[in-house]
Amino acid sequence: MIRLLLAEDQGMVRGALVALLELEDDFAVVAQVARGDEVVAAARATAPDVALLDIEMPGLDGIAATAALREALPACRVVILTTYGRPGYLRRAMAAGASGFLVKDGNADELAAAVRRVAAGGRSVDPELAAAALQAGESPLTPREREVLAAAEHGGAIAAIAGVLHLSEGTVRNYLSAAIGKTGAVNRVEAARTARDRGWL
Repeated sequence: MIRLLLAEDQGMVRGALVALLELEDDFAVVAQVARGDEVVAAARATAPDVALLDIEMPGLDGIAATAALREALPACRVVILTTYGRPGYLRRAMAAGASGFLVKDGNADELAAAVRRVAAGGRSVDPELAAAALQAGESPLTPREREVLAAAEHGGAIAAIAGVLHLSEGTVRNYLSAAIGKTGAVNRVEAARTARDRGWL
């Protein structure tokens, strides 16, 4: 029996996924949570073999939750399930320790096969997304540029961003200028949107 943890913030989607997974004779959903910051505690309590994590969740996103889970329970394998088939997300998820990355519009048989493959020690990645990730290359943004760009995503004032990140206003401007140049954008809001669309944020 493959023991599964499911992390998905949308209740209806979570319920549908649980119902689908439990149709399989060799699957048992032992935990389900709605927040990324609940993943590690639920996994510690239930010892799943595989965790299925959404990317966009409150508390902690699926990529950060993957890294935390892999550190806390290295034996638990992770499959990312996402609506957002972005190459940058795939790269970041794999770097965080995920063994699988699937988009939610795939079929149930593909999901079941992916879970079995990952539980057996293999990997399972959506092939079209893998090809797109190879073509897109790695994010050109440094971790600090990503942090500043994410903080500026909704157009906040430079002084406010500097205060939140404990940086000088000049340093924030420098990071934003570099990020704008690397994304080919004309301003910081467009740079953030471009980076988000490519999965770099």
